[in-house]
This record gives sequence, C-alpha cells and structure tokens, in this order.
Amino acid sequence: MVPPPRFTPLTHVNLSRAAAPRPTATTATATKRSGSPASPSSAIFRQQCCSTSSRALATLSPHNRPSLPQTFSSGPGSQHFHSSIAMSTSMPATHGHSEACCNIPPVVADGYIPKGSYEQHGGLKTYVTGPADATKGIISIFDIFGYFNQTLQGADILATGDAQRQYKLFMPDWFKRNPCPIEWYPPDTEEKQKNLRNWFGQHAPNSVADALPEYVRAVQAANPSIQSWGLIGFCWGGKVTELITSNPSINPFRIAATAHPAMIDPAGAAQIAVPYILLASSEERAETVQAFEQGLQVPHHVETFGDQVHGWMAARADLRDPRVREEYLRGYRTVLKFFEEHWD
Repeated sequence: MVPPPRFTPLTHVNLSRAAAPRPTATTATATKRSGSPASPSSAIFRQQCCSTSSRALATLSPHNRPSLPQTFSSGPGSQHFHSSIAMSTSMPATHGHSEACCNIPPVVADGYIPKGSYEQHGGLKTYVTGPADATKGIISIFDIFGYFNQTLQGADILATGDAQRQYKLFMPDWFKRNPCPIEWYPPDTEEKQKNLRNWFGQHAPNSVADALPEYVRAVQAANPSIQSWGLIGFCWGGKVTELITSNPSINPFRIAATAHPAMIDPAGAAQIAVPYILLASSEERAETVQAFEQGLQVPHHVETFGDQVHGWMAARADLRDPRVREEYLRGYRTVLKFFEEHWD
C-alpha cells in the first residue's frame, strides 16, 4: 500500500502576510467569496451534515481520531430535531489580533499530537486547551465525527494562535463517546442510511443548545478567572451555535463563530444579538448564506471559501493538500481576527 503523501509542517506563519480584511466594528462586512465555487447540482440538495465529497472522504479514517479516555458519563436522551437532510447518494430526508504578533502554530498533516488534555466538566468529558490564567473562554462544538485530530488542532490554534490574546478553550463530548461512525460514509446502502437517520434522531442540535447554559456555568465555576465566553461551532455544531445565539434569554456568549454550518436558517439571524462570523464552504447554498447575512443586525463577517469542501476546518480537512492547509489556516486566522476586533 502506498502511504499518503506528507508535507513539511508550516512553522510560524505570520498573519501579516495574508491577513483577512478587517470588518468594521459597527457595520456589517460584505459577503466575500474566495476560490472557485463548485458547480451546484440541479438534482441534489446537499445538507452537508450528512454529505461528503470524494476529496474529503480520504481524511475520514480511524487514524485521524485520537484515543480517548474510556470513562464517559451518560445523560438523558435527546429530543428529535426535524430538518431536511438529503444525501449526495440520494438518501431521503430525515432528522434533522494584531498582525505582527498573531502567529498560527505549525499545521501537521498526519499524526498531530494535541496540546491540551481531557477533563470532566458538567458531566461531560471535555478537551481543554489554552493558558490556565486566561480571562476569556471559548466553547467549541465539534462536527458529527467528534474528536478528530484536525478539529483538535484547530482548537489549539484558537487557544494560542494569537500571542497577545490567548483563550482557554473547552470542547465537550456531547455525543458521550458515540460520534457518527466514519464507516457509514459514503451512505451508499440502505443499512447505512438507516443508521444515519437513527443517529441524527438521537443527537438533536436544539437539545445541546438548551443544555449549553448549564454547561457554561459548570465550566465557569471551575475557571473563575474567565470573565466572558465565546462560542464556535462546526457543521452540526454550527446549528447549535445559531440556535443558542438567536435565543437571547438563555445565551451566555458575547461573540460567536460558525464554520461550514449545517441547516442554516435565515429566519433566526435577526434574533442574534452578539457579533457573529460565518465561514461557508462551496457546498453551503449561496442564496441561504446570503439571506442569513442580510438578516444579521449585529457586527458580522460572512465569507465563502469557494474552493473548499464542507468540513475543511474540522474532520474533513485533508491537510496533506497544500491548498486545503492554506485555507484551513486562513479560516482560523479570520476567526481570531474577528474575535480580536469584536470581543470586548
């Protein structure tokens, strides 16, 4: 078997060389589209939480998932979240910083060693990374595949990628050691499609959104130095981010970010009351992303990475591809810049 290609890890990438344009603090930034967008299919609407591309499938292997501690707590079942989820394989619908000093750590294509550790918070095993004395904390909601090395590396970048503004980041295991198995992709058999429908029915984004305030209180009690909280969600976690930030009565976050979010609902955008950044891939529907941005009434940044697949900042990132690695870095750099400018 021919081993996958390896690339020399990037070292000390200076953000001043390719810094994202700065959004103003009081007005919305225009939607941007980078790269060459993929041609949309006229026959298939991809709800990316359950779709993937041939470019991304190669990264979904057990070798990219780190070993986790065995002890996980159990919790109550989730409510069902109904959404239109269509497969690229025709599966029917189912449930549904300053430029001079902000330096991204090296990006490793294979065999990444996470910088953080696992702790117990709010009854959930949690990946924790960043300085112990940080005054700002980030809650990260991973995608359906859970703790993948690409996602953990991104967490470490967010925590320490800005030398002057470092954060302590917490990534809880909402799936309680039951992430979506990579073996179900592509969902090209009835059995795989049935398994996916059942899995999504048991892991509703709205149930996690409802549980987030209590989880934040638990983490806050164990980390009294943290004075305010930010949120980032990927794919399925992007829907969680949208749901809680559009409910001001329970939202504990001062700022929020989503990357390649699933199930984007423009109707909720007007209810979001905190600065918001949304980074879309080529596989999110352009008209839906545009409608969501038009509904935002807060400082925001919306950008489409037009030559990237859904999941390029999380488990589906093929970091052996130099272009993907470049845009993976730029995505995290863009989030850090937005946090620097809009998180007071």
